[in-house]
Amino acid sequence: MNSPLPTTEQVTTALAGVKDPEIGRPITELGMVKSVAVAADGVVRVGVYLTVAGCPMRDTITSRVTDAVSALPGVSGVRVELDVMSEEQRKALQGQLRGGREEPVIPFAQPSSLTTVYAVASGKGGVGKSSVTVNLAAAMAAAGHKVGVIDADIYGHSVPRMLGVTGRPTPVENMIMPPSAYDVKVISMGMFTKGNTPIVWRGPMLHRAMQQFLADVFWGDLDYLLLDLPPGTGDVAISLAQLLPNAELLLVTTPQLAAAEVAERAGALVTQTRQRITGVIENMSYLVCPHCGEQTEVFGSGGGEAVATALTQVTGTTVPLLGQVPIDTRLREGGDNGIPLVLGDPSAPAALQLVKVAESLASRGRGLAGRMLSLSPR
Repeated sequence: MNSPLPTTEQVTTALAGVKDPEIGRPITELGMVKSVAVAADGVVRVGVYLTVAGCPMRDTITSRVTDAVSALPGVSGVRVELDVMSEEQRKALQGQLRGGREEPVIPFAQPSSLTTVYAVASGKGGVGKSSVTVNLAAAMAAAGHKVGVIDADIYGHSVPRMLGVTGRPTPVENMIMPPSAYDVKVISMGMFTKGNTPIVWRGPMLHRAMQQFLADVFWGDLDYLLLDLPPGTGDVAISLAQLLPNAELLLVTTPQLAAAEVAERAGALVTQTRQRITGVIENMSYLVCPHCGEQTEVFGSGGGEAVATALTQVTGTTVPLLGQVPIDTRLREGGDNGIPLVLGDPSAPAALQLVKVAESLASRGRGLAGRMLSLSPR
């Protein structure tokens, strides 16, 4: 006996289980279901609104709708018909995603935010800050956390390549849907320039770019947001302190004295910005001989511990050395190929150290400790 045809309500219920791949909410909730029609032969036609005509996720949405409706008894086929939202519909969606607020706000700066923000900083360039950032993000996402990364190094952006992000951001009115890789949402100035075009901006434009990355990008409900800062204590670091005063700093250094002294200066900036330093990560700590296993301290030793000790004295709070990541050519190769080492070769010594740091950061969890609560006595 043939199964009875599904009702329109049953099809709509099935569609409620289909989430938009960029926004992460049911398409029924987002007003993306245009129409549902069930024919006498069991063929179901579903009209779906895309946010923009060139939506890069159109095939994914079509596939998800087809799979959800096909699972219903009595369905002999599914036809997905795509349309594009009108300007009014996009504005309504924009308002819905912003919780009814017309003006963009930085969600991570709100007292109610439960997202932990880590700003990965260094005193000087070339210490592997971006490599550390993408591997920490990938390790956190692999552990089941919702993670986003902002490539805040406007001049020297490299995060998209290192995370293997090939997609482009999708605009919805004045909002931006970030692409993702390895379940990590990413935004970078490199996604908005042609080829390898250099960016020649001064302070005000850098501040505006940071503001847009934080307020205009729809990040959803993140557990952790990591920012890959440019080296030093320039405009971007100052803008971050203004826009996200609750952001915590992770300082990356190498063992050599020159790098450690500069990292110490970068960390000491928190005495003026009132931010917190979560810890120090020493990169390129030593080289492990692939034949005998002997460790060679190519760049000296003790730099990370020296920075942690100095900043503990400067800030009056304990600044721990979170990890010592050895030199590993596979870490560089993973960055060039867009496959973070923690995913490509998780047993590598450098990967084990990075995962250890990621676990220590994630073990602190989300919560309201240290946050302002909007409470008033009765």
